Amino acid sequence: MKRVILLTAIIVLNACSGVKKTQEALNTGNYSAAMNKAIKNLADNKTKKGHQEYIILLEEAFAKNTAREQQEIAFLQNDGNPANLETIYNKYLHLKQVQQRIRPLLPLYITDEGRNAEFNFVNYDNKILNTKDDLSEHLYQNALNLLTSAKYKADYRNAYEDLKYLQEINPGYRETVAKMDEAYNKGLEFVRVDIANQTQQIIPERLESELLDFNAFGIDNFWLQYHTNPLKNVKYDYAMNLDFMEINVSPERINETQVIKEKQIKDGWQYLLDDDGNVVKDSLGNKIKIDKMRTVTCKLFQFTQTKTAQIGAKVSFTDLRNGQEINSYPLSSEFLFEHIFANYQGDKRALEDDLMLYLNAREVPFPSNEQMVYDAGEDLKERLKSIVSQYQFN
Repeated sequence: MKRVILLTAIIVLNACSGVKKTQEALNTGNYSAAMNKAIKNLADNKTKKGHQEYIILLEEAFAKNTAREQQEIAFLQNDGNPANLETIYNKYLHLKQVQQRIRPLLPLYITDEGRNAEFNFVNYDNKILNTKDDLSEHLYQNALNLLTSAKYKADYRNAYEDLKYLQEINPGYRETVAKMDEAYNKGLEFVRVDIANQTQQIIPERLESELLDFNAFGIDNFWLQYHTNPLKNVKYDYAMNLDFMEINVSPERINETQVIKEKQIKDGWQYLLDDDGNVVKDSLGNKIKIDKMRTVTCKLFQFTQTKTAQIGAKVSFTDLRNGQEINSYPLSSEFLFEHIFANYQGDKRALEDDLMLYLNAREVPFPSNEQMVYDAGEDLKERLKSIVSQYQFN
């Protein structure tokens, strides 16, 4: 019984809390929040007795929101500034959307007052269409003016944003798509990519190809294009230079180490003897057997093949409009080739399991210098990718 009472109390408190928050939103002029809370609860169950207050709050919030929005629209229209058209258009859309959300809930009956809640719905379709036409023409003309008078690439980008929004609200309006393409192409910034090798080593073709594969870098910049094969008809804004300053490949080395291992191992069994040399028996008269242990020794000849490659490079960004270097970042990478094999003399049972593995290995050919440089470049690629994908020119 106590659990039922407690559960009922919790439900009542939650309901009161929801109504209180809706009332607070209404009192502070946050009519959208008040309507959202009321509509959500009424959509769940509009005939529930505890939801009567939501009907009253929704009625009041709707009336006040409509009045305020219409007043603001009238003010903006009287101002006569075409820049206000987008705000007016969105306000009309919002007014219509609110009505569309409330309409399925009707009628909403207020029990204490014996009446249905009143919602003065207005058909905003003509106002929306007329405002959209005016806004479309304003956006289009504003974009054309920007395209004509643009001094900077930012101007073309602003024109593109206007045209993009125009295409969203009024697809196919006049030559919007063609003008978007024009604005995009003129707003793009181009980066020329160059690789320079100042070392005595040859950079593997595969490594160079992968370093220049900017499609794999995940660059998320709509207004930036990297060209690894510069085009004659493109005026480049920036240059990215990848300079290999140092490539070192060590000689091939085989180092030998000798290790002597000893271990006590079981080598059969023997009878347990007492101090007098007599065989010890258990309580049943059986002779007691024990493990026979002996020490074995093994000399391990361990050979370690090693070869290393190191790359030192620098990536720099230059503004080609003034020839100034903007930023530069050092890059370094190293790769170690290591292979261990071994042979032995003596009893290999003296060796631990990890050393036994080396006995199964044999000497292998060393990687070529080209392969070593390529492997060292794997880490270099990741570092370069991180820099390029995060770099912002402005």
